[in-house]
Amino acid sequence: MKKLKIFLNGIIKENPTFVLVLGMCPTLGVTTSAFNGFGMGLATTFVLLMSNILISLLKNVIPDKVRIPAFIVVIATFVSMIDLLIQGFVPALGESLGLFIPLIVVNCIVLGRAEAFASKSSVLDSALDGLGMGLGFTLSLTIIGAVREILGAGAIFGCQILPETYNILIFVLAPGAFIVLGLLMALVRSLQKTDK
Repeated sequence: MKKLKIFLNGIIKENPTFVLVLGMCPTLGVTTSAFNGFGMGLATTFVLLMSNILISLLKNVIPDKVRIPAFIVVIATFVSMIDLLIQGFVPALGESLGLFIPLIVVNCIVLGRAEAFASKSSVLDSALDGLGMGLGFTLSLTIIGAVREILGAGAIFGCQILPETYNILIFVLAPGAFIVLGLLMALVRSLQKTDK
């Protein structure tokens, strides 16, 4: 039961975007479509999962004085790997996400989980935490991207569902990201209050 709680923590109770308000740069920058949000979320999930596992394995080897720089090197290694994989296999996504993929290195979700959880927990718990946080981030980015894409372009994952005359251009632009994020955060918080 404890393992399930660790996994679900990042998806529901401590969702990085809607509850902890972490990773706002990619959240606001890449969620112009559900596909972009999903792709960014999966890339971050891969980095979270792999870096949490490796940091948990190396936690007793890394000296305290160089702990944070060592974590950044580990994270940067996995970011480089996912960046090359995206460029090689999904170049359109890589072009859409652009600079945001390399910026995963300094994403506070990844470094925060390495410091707060992986450096103090077992490998399995760290893997579950990384996977849960990553899936929570992926879910929130995909939802924000889907709402923005439906309202701004009348489509979802590129499939047109509303006539172009009903599109609200502001949702494709930067202010739309803030509006959608704020409304979804309010919705999540109100649902969490009624759960108690």
